[in-house]
Amino acid sequence: MYAAELLSQGDEVVTGQIADTNSAWLSSRLTELGFSVRRHTAVGDHLDDLVAVLREISGRAALCLCTGGLGPTTDDLTAEAVALAFDAPLTFDPVAMEQIEAMFARYARSMPESNRKQAWLPRGAVRLDNRWGTAPGFAVAGGPTWFVFMPGVPREMRQMFEENIVPDLQPRFELAPGRLITFRTAGVGESSLQERLGDFAESGFTLGYRTVLPENQVKLRLDPQVDSAREREVVRRIATALGSAVFTIEGLTEPLPGVDCGGGDLAEVIGRQLATAGATFAVAESCTGGRVASMCTAVPGSSVWFLEGLITYSDAAKQRLLGVSKATLAEHGAVSEVVAREMAAGCRGRSGATYALAITGIAGPGGGSLEKPIGTVHLALA
Repeated sequence: MYAAELLSQGDEVVTGQIADTNSAWLSSRLTELGFSVRRHTAVGDHLDDLVAVLREISGRAALCLCTGGLGPTTDDLTAEAVALAFDAPLTFDPVAMEQIEAMFARYARSMPESNRKQAWLPRGAVRLDNRWGTAPGFAVAGGPTWFVFMPGVPREMRQMFEENIVPDLQPRFELAPGRLITFRTAGVGESSLQERLGDFAESGFTLGYRTVLPENQVKLRLDPQVDSAREREVVRRIATALGSAVFTIEGLTEPLPGVDCGGGDLAEVIGRQLATAGATFAVAESCTGGRVASMCTAVPGSSVWFLEGLITYSDAAKQRLLGVSKATLAEHGAVSEVVAREMAAGCRGRSGATYALAITGIAGPGGGSLEKPIGTVHLALA
């Protein structure tokens, strides 16, 4: 599997003014294509640092994708750094100049003289046309490493990568993509998941963990040579070890009996199961302020199974909309098991849903007590 690295340029990246979403996106795409992404590097707008890191990466990775530093201003130094790092003096590209001028003409704007800088590319570079902005990309060989330089604007970068770069990667590297299987779990922490799986060691499989609140995921990456029989055996063993924490498995070649394998987040999986059963759902929320209803309605097609959501924040709303007893509220308080039960029953009775969920709690920052500290939550399902 070919090693790949990501290089991001710009003071705004290294100082934290913007998040480097380009590298995250590119890493995901490279992994899908069959590369092994080894490093992410970010460098500010300093010519010496850029030259040094380009030379460092050269020979260490088969491919390096670079973003940023292709603009017209004095702090855009990528082309100059490449020229110095690989002894490839900048040369004027008239086609690139025509494309830049055409971009300004399209929007009926006069082109600043500084934009001519973007038409100067390292000698021997392969120009990557940019139909979405003014900065052409380019690719060069830096020793045994193939360097690809793209704009830092995410929309321009993604279009350029998909249209100009991906078609070249397969023949250049003879890629054999592996596959990713994801066990999506709820209610169990990463450390507990690892304890359940123990010291996993299986040739052709790489195990990893990822937290994406409110769930934890177990990632199983398969090498290209793993056949379907071994996949089934290893997946079944992991699913058995993880148990009921798993609410769906994504990426399987064929479904695993007894486990949802349709993928999606918790709301999507529950919605799919409700729709299959011909059942419906409603929710009455207090401390969550409509977040559960929002999760449900974000699922495409949720109108088939989601009926309604009520935000009953006050005691009066709980009484008026859900029929919660005034006496119950007085005796137990709004944050209590009894009130949660009455909220769920009232929501189900008034909505006609098959299932109704109720949530009441103390979210903070104030309102807690010794008996009911901040973070106390009661949930009830009718």
